[in-house]
Amino acid sequence: MAEKKKPKKTSLPHTRAIQRDRSKRANSVPPDEEIEAWMKAVVHPAVYAQIKTYQAMGLRARILTLPVMTAFVLGMLWRQLGSVREAVRVLHEEGMLWISAIEAVSPQAVLERMSTLPAVLFYQILLDCLPALQERAQKRQRPLPPAIAWASAHFTHVWAFDGSVLDGLLKKCGLLQNAEGPVLAGKIGTMLDVVTQMPAHIWYEEHSQAHDQSFWPWVMSVVSAGCLLLLDAGLLNFERFDQLTDQQVGFVTRPKSNTSMKEMAVLAKTAQIHDTLILLGGGQTQCRHPMRLVKVLFRGKWYRYLTNVLDPERLPPQCVVALYDQRWRIEEAFNAVKRLLGLAYFYTGSINGIQMQVWATWLLYALLVDLTDAVADALNQPFKDISLEMVFRGLYHFAQARHKAKADDPIDYFARKAKALSLSKQKRRREHLSLIQQMDLTIPKIA
Repeated sequence: MAEKKKPKKTSLPHTRAIQRDRSKRANSVPPDEEIEAWMKAVVHPAVYAQIKTYQAMGLRARILTLPVMTAFVLGMLWRQLGSVREAVRVLHEEGMLWISAIEAVSPQAVLERMSTLPAVLFYQILLDCLPALQERAQKRQRPLPPAIAWASAHFTHVWAFDGSVLDGLLKKCGLLQNAEGPVLAGKIGTMLDVVTQMPAHIWYEEHSQAHDQSFWPWVMSVVSAGCLLLLDAGLLNFERFDQLTDQQVGFVTRPKSNTSMKEMAVLAKTAQIHDTLILLGGGQTQCRHPMRLVKVLFRGKWYRYLTNVLDPERLPPQCVVALYDQRWRIEEAFNAVKRLLGLAYFYTGSINGIQMQVWATWLLYALLVDLTDAVADALNQPFKDISLEMVFRGLYHFAQARHKAKADDPIDYFARKAKALSLSKQKRRREHLSLIQQMDLTIPKIA
């Protein structure tokens, strides 16, 4: 009898495709000195602010210190190097970002360090960097979408929240070798400031199957009176809605098709828009506070939006619709950190290493948003009209131009070369525009 062949171990198809793409992709050029200086100015103070915490944890001062590991991981992600082994080669020959070349380091030592150096240090670095980046964004004068401009004048923060499952791990090392079926890297929940496009809060959940509802305790821990949340329908939770109302926190979401509600009063009614006060839920699950339901008619179909901001003067119905459309910005952020900055590929299978990469990738995203926002400001265009991806890819051309003495400032260079580098997004056809754009609803002007 012929001996049966053992089935080959398989991984997720998209994970294998990412691995092939990484192995074939040529390494990008080293970051230009100006770009390095820009990154260093933001990150360095945050790194050294964690040194006391690093020492308090009893971590020894060795070659792979916190500053070295921060530069290594950020540089590896920024240059999109294919593996830790390849990144170590670069560290040997060139150094990484602001760290000079170090030869006495092996790939095994780096992988071990990624598994043991507490990822919370990277998380704190990210949190320390965000306020400075937020402050820079708030000082810029680029135009804002009308609904965002209205909301930012009437609310302390305008945040969009959502969760996203991370991709599969390559089962090639450690405990993952004998794991059955695909192994996902967990789940992230992100609160995005839709005014500045900066992440405001980020959380990591080890269990990839966790429902978005599991993020509610974290969400409630950071909100405060006067802010406005833009939420996906998957976060529908009557108890939490009452808690938000009690704390004077506004929200905009969409009800599900089977959500129970009872109309209490009509605030406004036209052929295109219905604005009513309702009681949400029924029986013991009914919300204690009244809610507001905004319905808009588009191409024969009614679209429904739910908010606890009852005053139409503070939040006009047109703004309710337009603001929910802005919730899509967080989906674009997830797409950028995964596809553009490589969070769909993990260099290690350890939970600590995964978290380290998550925090470092979001820090790179914030830095890239800062650069893109500065370009939008120089061009006097809304942030949404500038391609984050093309700015990232344009860094290669800036580095080449600077080395040939044809440019010395990245913002000035991108402003001059915006058309050649395709930095401005192409105008979309009307059939591809958002609901609010196609309806031509007028957003009230700020008094």
